[in-house]
Amino acid sequence: MSKTTPALASVPEADPDAGPPPPDGLKAAGRVLWSSVMDGWEIDPWERTLLLQACRCVDRLDDLAEIAAASAALVTNAKGEMAPHPAIVEARQQSLVLARLLASMRLPVGDEDDLTRPQRRGAARGSYGVRGAR
Repeated sequence: MSKTTPALASVPEADPDAGPPPPDGLKAAGRVLWSSVMDGWEIDPWERTLLLQACRCVDRLDDLAEIAAASAALVTNAKGEMAPHPAIVEARQQSLVLARLLASMRLPVGDEDDLTRPQRRGAARGSYGVRGAR
């Protein structure tokens, strides 16, 4: 004979398929990326570290976009020359970092019937492998 108290009855049940909540400090875009990956995939601890960095990068890109939108695209640098706004330059760099982080996670792609991880590319040793291993 169990009685449900009114306070407990209003608490929604946790989604059993949901992954861990986003870490503190992430903004909206980072939280969305975190949840979309963690709710859909089981990832290794090292991939979780990459995901956290990717989420922070997405948040940084949003911040840089706001700065760039509020400023002129070109600014005068210390030499008196016209140059791209530093926020635009940094956003380009952060976009490359984000692409590399996400690619290194090798998240499965495709529809639900054909989920495969992207092909591994050469890493530190390139395509040569370990000497003497045949």
